[in-house]
Amino acid sequence: MTERVHKIITDHAHEGAVLRKTFFADNAAQVAEVARAMALSLTAGGKILFCGNGGSAADAQHFAAELVNRFMMERPPLPAIALTTDTSALTAIGNDYSFDRIFSKQVQALGRPGDVLIGISTSGRSANVNEALRVGLENGLVTVGLGGGGGGAMLAHCHHALIVPDTRTPLVQEIHGAIGHLLCGLVDYYLFEAVAELEPFLGSEQS
Repeated sequence: MTERVHKIITDHAHEGAVLRKTFFADNAAQVAEVARAMALSLTAGGKILFCGNGGSAADAQHFAAELVNRFMMERPPLPAIALTTDTSALTAIGNDYSFDRIFSKQVQALGRPGDVLIGISTSGRSANVNEALRVGLENGLVTVGLGGGGGGAMLAHCHHALIVPDTRTPLVQEIHGAIGHLLCGLVDYYLFEAVAELEPFLGSEQS
């Protein structure tokens, strides 16, 4: 390994570690609040919807799978859907309407008031993700944005926004991965280890 390669590796690792530490130091309470909103939705018979493009589509599928299968503990499957996986729906909507509506029409079809929609975009400017969040907000879903940079137009459509303060896509995606894992772990904690922590919020409107 050359000195240059070693520097590339160590610089990336250091920058990612600093960003991760900073984000969670500043946003721990918001992460816990989003996880609580997810747990409350599930308690009320709701479900979690995820959407994103490219690497964020992979994150959407990853996080949905952690809920449907399991995360760290043995527990019942939890209802979650990645809106990125149905190629027939995606291509039909994209062909008949526009790419900007591939997620929002699925939100209209599958989302119900009280469900949680998590839109993932490293820039916060993905038109189809933001349209899904807009429609979700309009239809009574709890909307959550995982973004980056300044948050972009995503901020206007979210009850909760977890924005990584960086514009480098790979680093933002790394923090999104950590956020997703924490959300899954905290949902399990609220639902199966510390239900009493949800009791003050049961029956209240999540917004």
